[in-house]
Amino acid sequence: MDYNFDKGINRHNTACLKWDFVDSFYGGVDLLPLWVADMDFEAPKEVVSAIVERAKHGAYGYTAMPEAFYTSFINWVNKRHSWSLEKEWLCFTPGVVTALNLAILSYTRPGDEIVVQSPVYYPFMSSINNNDRELVYNPLIFDGKSYRMNLEGLEKLITPKTKMLILCNPHNPVGRVWTREELLSLGDICLKHNILIVSDEIHCDLIFKPKVHIPIASLSEELAQNTITCMAPSKTFNLAGLMLSSIIIPSEKLRAQFNKTIDSLGLIMSNIFGITAFEAAYTHGEPWLEALLPYLKGNCDYAINFIKERLPMLKPLVPEGTYLLWVDFNALKLSDEALKSFIVNKAKLALDEGIIFGPGGEGFQRINLACPRHILKEALERLEYAIKKL
Repeated sequence: MDYNFDKGINRHNTACLKWDFVDSFYGGVDLLPLWVADMDFEAPKEVVSAIVERAKHGAYGYTAMPEAFYTSFINWVNKRHSWSLEKEWLCFTPGVVTALNLAILSYTRPGDEIVVQSPVYYPFMSSINNNDRELVYNPLIFDGKSYRMNLEGLEKLITPKTKMLILCNPHNPVGRVWTREELLSLGDICLKHNILIVSDEIHCDLIFKPKVHIPIASLSEELAQNTITCMAPSKTFNLAGLMLSSIIIPSEKLRAQFNKTIDSLGLIMSNIFGITAFEAAYTHGEPWLEALLPYLKGNCDYAINFIKERLPMLKPLVPEGTYLLWVDFNALKLSDEALKSFIVNKAKLALDEGIIFGPGGEGFQRINLACPRHILKEALERLEYAIKKL
């Protein structure tokens, strides 16, 4: 099948957060949005068709997951990530952020310490703070070109109150796909100190070759029993609005605790159309994804080359995974507040400012590359024009 990602889709007047509400979020006018991490592409045709057919039925009562629903995901993870799952390991939540909050409620108490590796996806921090747990930063080490985990620093900051570490793999926003060796070293520290790993792997299917995603829980039985793994079709197939994520918990004890929290909050049912789309995506969506990945890589290459040739004062990091570009604006010598104002009011763009990702994000901006190339081109040209007038 021929996939035309250059065409994109008009998302205006669909109550789209990214496009219809951008000006109210950013306080600007006529902004070009490259912020929210969803894609400006249609979902796979097979997913759309499955939803339409289900909608035609006309009855939308309580719905459970059929056997094919489980099989679609188990087969997907086995084929693409070489991890054999058991059906009973699977739990489901309305989203990965929901799962983070559920895990915090299930396995920690107020005052317990939870570690994050910043700069990192900002709901990690809000999930910890909103549940009255102690947020502990173990910032990544940045050498000017790439990031690595600060494992020595992690060992030093662990206390008897340290109960959980939230891992981002692939890492949002810096684009690292952690290696087997890095994951094993991190896992060894967590096992040694009895620290539970909650691994956000929502971008696991968006990997640029030759890199390969490795679920940390797949590396050993000990790590499987000490890890909560969060995956979803939302980033992979652009289905975030259907609110359904899969949470993999091999430990029977941990799974029982998690399900008890789900029950206590009345989250035991799922959306009909989320279930339908989930199964269709994992069953039929692979050709679409295989066509998408080179397009995203092309956007990444285009943006990096544009910046290097026409905006050499900026420093983009080459992502190994995700469709997000992490760009260092520090050479402009603007405060974070001034940089935000410049991006919004002069460049007329809506990007994610680096400081919301925690320590290490100062002076950076995150750019969403998952759009038709003409939109990306316009965004970069707006940025070039604004910088020339600084």
